[in-house]
Amino acid sequence: MQGTLDHVMMRVADLETSLEWYRSHLEYEEKDRYEGDGFTIVYLGPEELGEEAAMLELTHNEGEDDLELGDAWGHVAVRVPEGELEDHYERLMEGGVEDYRDPESCGGSYAFVTDPDGHEIELVQRDPELPTWSLDHTMIRVEDADEALGFWTRKFEYQAVGRWEADTFANYFVEPEDAAEEAMAVELTYNYDGQTYDVGDAWGHLCVRVDDLQEDWETLLEREAEDYRDPESNDDMYAFTKDQDGHEIELLERDFEAESLFPF
Repeated sequence: MQGTLDHVMMRVADLETSLEWYRSHLEYEEKDRYEGDGFTIVYLGPEELGEEAAMLELTHNEGEDDLELGDAWGHVAVRVPEGELEDHYERLMEGGVEDYRDPESCGGSYAFVTDPDGHEIELVQRDPELPTWSLDHTMIRVEDADEALGFWTRKFEYQAVGRWEADTFANYFVEPEDAAEEAMAVELTYNYDGQTYDVGDAWGHLCVRVDDLQEDWETLLEREAEDYRDPESNDDMYAFTKDQDGHEIELLERDFEAESLFPF
């Protein structure tokens, strides 16, 4: 089982404000929307989006406009063409986007901005042939690097594809074997100071797209993954497990021929 990362979900306090932000600044378009009982879910992404690329899911729950960011989740990273980081960053600044860490403060290699809810968005430089603003990776903080790497390699058969170790922290990147270039990766950040983290409620989950929901769920349980929300409890449409730090991970089958991207 080596499911592709399908989407990353973030909760927002004002859906229309957030949608306008992503449309105007990252040129995202709405891929699909689901209106539930007391909540709305919207899938977003660049106009050109390959089957192996990940989407952004924004979820708004009625009456919940005071969201706690927490610190167990770090950011999502979006791609800009190599050599164009400064230009894209300046356009965001001219458009009124909130600056967080400019390219100069990041050694000219990347930059950070924040969306209306304070979610951190990293700009990373990648191959110009990849869609600008497409999702490159999402970063989560972990309390034990060995356990975190073991979780992804044992449970999901992901492989480590990059690492960067500094004096006080280390970053490890994992993704499925033979992942497409446009696929999103997971960045595991481990700080050496023994810090613990709070998940909060402004970030929701990562979603892994699987071939057979029931079969892959049973495989996860055999590999001692947490039984958080099994397929049966979700009308056999999706399921959720958790990693060792409490980050929620959804399992979902994807039918690109269906009328809706949602299984509801």
